[in-house]
Amino acid sequence: MTEQTKAPSTEDNSLLGGLGDRFSGAVSQVAAAGALIVVFIVLSISAPSFLTADNLFNLGSQTSVNAVMAVGVTLVIITGGIDLSVGSVAALSGVLGVLLMADYGFNPLVGIFGGLLVGAVAGLVNGLLVSVVGLPPFIATLGMLSVARGLVLIATGAVAVFGAPQSFRLLGQGVIGAIPIPVLLIAIVAVVGHVVLTRTRLGRYAYVMGSNMEAARLSGVPVRRYTTAVYVLSGALAGLGGMIAASRIYSGQPNFGEGLELDVIAAVVIGGASLFGGRGTVWGSLIGAFLVAVIRNGAVQLNISTFYQNVLIGVIIWLAVWWDRYQRRKLGGDAG
Repeated sequence: MTEQTKAPSTEDNSLLGGLGDRFSGAVSQVAAAGALIVVFIVLSISAPSFLTADNLFNLGSQTSVNAVMAVGVTLVIITGGIDLSVGSVAALSGVLGVLLMADYGFNPLVGIFGGLLVGAVAGLVNGLLVSVVGLPPFIATLGMLSVARGLVLIATGAVAVFGAPQSFRLLGQGVIGAIPIPVLLIAIVAVVGHVVLTRTRLGRYAYVMGSNMEAARLSGVPVRRYTTAVYVLSGALAGLGGMIAASRIYSGQPNFGEGLELDVIAAVVIGGASLFGGRGTVWGSLIGAFLVAVIRNGAVQLNISTFYQNVLIGVIIWLAVWWDRYQRRKLGGDAG
């Protein structure tokens, strides 16, 4: 009597693919965490000033801008999109938020909220261009990068904005106990972002849309609504990052954020998110953000030119994306 071998069903293959994808993401996060530890140890030995209290305080504050923005970009990338506008949107938000305080006399809370609102509106435009107009995310957000940068220069005449109240410094320079407020903001945004991704419909749909947008649409997922929502969140968090940065330097700088989107996207990809969608976590993106920040901070401690820092970050992006493609091909081959 012979036994018939049952061919794996579509559900089985889908389940195996999902498990493999999560495993690949976990491996990427562990690798990023290991790299962060190694770089931290190396810099602690080679740069005597790296482990000083002042430098670690600055490192935490510096990381806050990228880390907060990375949480928003993580949501976008999980859906299979991209947001190239976050650097320019952060600059626009920071400048307009400071203008509200300096020129119109609003208190810092109103100015900060105004900055977040500017970022959210920019994100809404991005989301509508992608979900309603049908532009590719790369084109929609690349256009917003240019529009937001132009609006910054128009609003300021390419001149820095000063005159915010002294209390505005607290957002980017204050401490609660021994903990810098920007670091606390990282923790708050990260926890909220994690809850959104793992405990809400938006998070579940984001993964579904990133894995297969057409299947999500046919399953009844309101794709337009949730695609727009993730871009609004990304824009709002870019606005918060811009306000933190403006507080740290106590001014609205029209040239802030040029090239910042590359560091943010690098942080998300290094942390295990896939540029092809369907994979990513907040914690992985935070690890990536700290790795990028430690590399840049350590390079400054070692008097390494910014030019070489940019080359290194670019190479890291190449390696992270290559690893993602390699894992996907391997899983695809195994599934076949």
